[in-house]
Amino acid sequence: MSIMSIPHAGRFFTLFDSAVGCCAIAWGDAGICGVQLPEADAAQTRARMGLRFPGAAEVQPDADRQAAIRQITAMLRGEPHQVDGLALDMRGVPAFHQRVYAVARAIAPGQTLTYGEVAARLGEPGAARAVGQALGRNPFAPVVPCHRVLAAGDKPGGFSASGGIRTKLRLLIIEGAMRGTPGLFD
Repeated sequence: MSIMSIPHAGRFFTLFDSAVGCCAIAWGDAGICGVQLPEADAAQTRARMGLRFPGAAEVQPDADRQAAIRQITAMLRGEPHQVDGLALDMRGVPAFHQRVYAVARAIAPGQTLTYGEVAARLGEPGAARAVGQALGRNPFAPVVPCHRVLAAGDKPGGFSASGGIRTKLRLLIIEGAMRGTPGLFD
């Protein structure tokens, strides 16, 4: 597949290298509509983007997306970054999920919350399972850092990205989260 150099109306995506592997980002006129953590290789990451964003054209990123990629790759190296300011296209994202993602985006690198704590911050203390389901459908990982949300007792819980919990723990280690805390890295 050749990469177009001049974008046209619609949705676009590009692959990019990071400290954790070949990632991807998709965008449209309203901002970033998806971020993809690595699959087994670039071909599988590209194929996943094709499934997630049918008809999206693979293009060279414009200046705004290049800046976003720089911030995401800095985050994935454990360096200072500003992904919390990236514009996300939330069209089609359920309102509850948007609220969950807003709480997750406010969790600082190296810090964590539990699903129950996120639910409590939403004013819905009994919604821990719904929080987990929303994070499991997060189309913006790691920009919406669902890896920073843990199960009760600081257990890792689930993670829907390729590699599952191993990927979640790898991201937390990169950020220096909870080193030496019983439970998380057992």
